Amino acid sequence: MAKIIKNIEVFFMLISALVTGIFGGYAKQEKDTIFIGHRGYSGLYQENTEEAFIKAGQKGFGGCETDVRVTKDGVLVLCHNNEMKYADGDEMEISSHTFAELSSKPIKNRKTRTELYICSFERYLEIMKEYNMFCFVELKGAYTPEQIDLLYRTMTTVYDLSAISVQGGGIDVMSLLHERHPDVPVMYCAGENDDKEIQQALDQGFDVDLHLLVSDIDWVAKFHEKGLRVAVWTANDPAKVSYALKCGVDFIESDFFCGVLKPYISLPGKIGK
Repeated sequence: MAKIIKNIEVFFMLISALVTGIFGGYAKQEKDTIFIGHRGYSGLYQENTEEAFIKAGQKGFGGCETDVRVTKDGVLVLCHNNEMKYADGDEMEISSHTFAELSSKPIKNRKTRTELYICSFERYLEIMKEYNMFCFVELKGAYTPEQIDLLYRTMTTVYDLSAISVQGGGIDVMSLLHERHPDVPVMYCAGENDDKEIQQALDQGFDVDLHLLVSDIDWVAKFHEKGLRVAVWTANDPAKVSYALKCGVDFIESDFFCGVLKPYISLPGKIGK
């Protein structure tokens, strides 16, 4: 019963936020909020690929989020899951194969007809630098101190730490990164039932990336009071974008939306999917 009541409350909050957004109620907040392409412009292009990041830059996203894993031979590559899927139906586990093996053939592309290959972290940073975009870097899997150091060297060699936020779903990994390289902006990526960890991130002085439907104005205010930044994931319909703006967040991750709300309300076919 409590869950039903909560869902009803969320529904009416989203509708209320959408109506306000349609009539321009969040115009100022939109100017202050950076829209982050979730795994690139993944609503229309294959996620975590050069094409998705370049198209995000061309579309006008303020930044891109990506998922970083480590290959068997210690190369940082982009893949959300531990297995990369290929156009020929094959799969390769990232941590069990070398970069040469993983990049030897085209990956599966569900969105376009472009022949795509696995993207390295270094190449991602180069694209972000070219389009002057903000980087959300989510660490996937376990990381050794040496791999954390490799990540740091790559970021500082290719781009600028002021345009990067390193994320992770584990406080331990974020703490290790912060201990070894305290100049790296750290952001805890929270799930749907992570109140304890969100509070821990606040206490440790980490930024936070909240699941959109557990974000609220109170959480945002608590982080802002300590000078910390707040992001939400993933706003893929107008109501959710409006709600995120209502909360006053610093970043909004989306597969589709890159800024101004009203022109996207009628985007055919893709919204909310």
